[in-house]
Amino acid sequence: MPKLWNETIETHRDAVRGAVLDAAARILAGQGASAVTMSGIAQAAGIGRATLYKYFPDVESIMLAWHERQIQAHLNQLVGIRKQTAGAREQLEAVLHAYAFLSRSGHNEADSARLHQGAHAGRAQQHLTDFIAEIIGEGSNAGVFRADVAPDVLAAFCLHALGAAAGLASHEAVTRLVGVTLDALQTPGYPASAGRAPVSPGR
Repeated sequence: MPKLWNETIETHRDAVRGAVLDAAARILAGQGASAVTMSGIAQAAGIGRATLYKYFPDVESIMLAWHERQIQAHLNQLVGIRKQTAGAREQLEAVLHAYAFLSRSGHNEADSARLHQGAHAGRAQQHLTDFIAEIIGEGSNAGVFRADVAPDVLAAFCLHALGAAAGLASHEAVTRLVGVTLDALQTPGYPASAGRAPVSPGR
């Protein structure tokens, strides 16, 4: 089969797959996970059920694929935020602030817990930990963050601490939580957080 033909088929498949995941996301956002059905997704995506079943065997596989795409988008967003910020402490503050708000924008706890059981979630969590540990390591070398604890341990601490952001009601409370978390990482004598509020995702 000609290469161009193969590329055309693959592009079409990607487009259909993207339309299916977009449709699932719209239903999920508007009506919740219980309303996500194969029939509803097919209708929202503008394809037949038979076509849908060629791509996904059931709703669960669609939800997992959607969740994986969401996680990757969030990781890309955090990488982009880091690139736009100078200085290890400033980078970590901006990244953790964005992460905290992304954590608050999830769906109900039962759906979130079920989706996070997938292998993709574990891989993404490791990538996120490594990413934050890299920033902390650079800050430790610069004397900004403490060097008596390994960067990966401090990264895990940050993610665990910011898990509390999901239960906070206000922007200010999340910003304070990020500040407290950062202050726990810095070397003695380094100026404490002044309560700056980095721009959260979508603001």
